[in-house]
Amino acid sequence: MKILQWGFIGCGEVTEKKSGPAFSEVEGSSVVAVMSRQEQKARSYAVRHGIPKWYTDAQELIDDPDVNAVYIATPPSSHATFAIMAMKAGKPVYVEKPLAASYEDCARINRVSEETGVPCFVAYYRRYLPYFQKVKEIVDNGIIGKVLNVQIRFAVPPRELDYSNQGELPWRLQPDIAGGGYFYDLAPHQLDIMQHIFGVILEARGIRANRGKLYDAEDSVSACFEFESGVPGSGSWCFVAHDSAREDRIEIIGDQGLVSFSVFDYKPIHLHTSEGIQELVVPNPPYVQYPLIKSVCEHLQGIGICECTSVSATPVNWVLDRILGKF
Repeated sequence: MKILQWGFIGCGEVTEKKSGPAFSEVEGSSVVAVMSRQEQKARSYAVRHGIPKWYTDAQELIDDPDVNAVYIATPPSSHATFAIMAMKAGKPVYVEKPLAASYEDCARINRVSEETGVPCFVAYYRRYLPYFQKVKEIVDNGIIGKVLNVQIRFAVPPRELDYSNQGELPWRLQPDIAGGGYFYDLAPHQLDIMQHIFGVILEARGIRANRGKLYDAEDSVSACFEFESGVPGSGSWCFVAHDSAREDRIEIIGDQGLVSFSVFDYKPIHLHTSEGIQELVVPNPPYVQYPLIKSVCEHLQGIGICECTSVSATPVNWVLDRILGKF
């Protein structure tokens, strides 16, 4: 079995619980180095997690002979740069979502992966979680009959950090870093899981607005789209809503029933059929990225195939950019 020795570029919040510990839970995998531009942050993370090396320069981490695989957990604007650096060094990459800050950067990543033969995987981990696999099973088994429509609805109030008078805005609200606002950060998970179930989206258009005027990025988005399977869908996102409008819900409507579920709250799945209403509780593992990271590691070890690649992730960015009118 090939022993994987990961180097982390970035050590922010997502690496603390969702992903970081999972790399050491997989057989034949460990974390040997971590990098942050902030020296204290890199050192602290390494000490707290028992990682032997820390860097403040990404190229130094990539060049480390003990590192043979790279996890990129930085804001999207740097994903393409770091992924290409790693692949050109012959080291496979696992990149946080979205794959990049634009569809064009995704295409660059895919081109380099093809040219070098070095794989690039993307952290659309919900595909591998039991909760969403249950939803897919319900649809695939025809429990709700022929699918007629898909509706995504998401609304949350502003966070304290969203107010410009609180200091520098979060990077997720800076389009040059994130690709857009919260829509570009959160909608990818919803769109990816829907494309995983129904196939890629071939047509998409949207309307974006800044209604709250708290920051420059869009804070309200409405969209419609069509999957390659012919299923039409729509989405509504609002990040400056009143608390009474708070919602995290996707509905898949069939001619024999309906299944509804959340994407971020993991509330019980509701299945409505002629037999009545069922509430399905499906627990996820403690480290939500573990099933995908395990699949990535087994792919690199030659004992499995992981299909959550940069190629499969790119259609999400295409849809995001179409909805936001980037092209």
